[in-house]
Amino acid sequence: MFSTLCPSREILNHVTSRWGVLVLSALMDGTHRFSELRRKIDGVSEKMLAQTLQQLEMDGFVDRVSYPVVPPHVEYSLTPLGEQIGVQIDSLVDWIESNLPKIMKAQQARQG
Repeated sequence: MFSTLCPSREILNHVTSRWGVLVLSALMDGTHRFSELRRKIDGVSEKMLAQTLQQLEMDGFVDRVSYPVVPPHVEYSLTPLGEQIGVQIDSLVDWIESNLPKIMKAQQARQG
């Protein structure tokens, strides 16, 4: 992973990017439509959400199902591989949230 040529770096970037973490965590709750994900993940643009979903789909973490109806109906869910990485992401998110007061205190101590 420490080599610039290692393909795991790109995967790590997709999974741990700002939006990758949030998409994976949101999909741990189950299947969502694009618009549902956009509402759930406050601040993500349509472009960034689409790009993130596409990257995670290419990596085999997200499954995209398009239904042939008008208007288009597309649903996103985690694959078994996506569920595995989602558990890891949720552990990291839980750790950060449970330690947030300590982290914020450390930040304030270093700023002041």
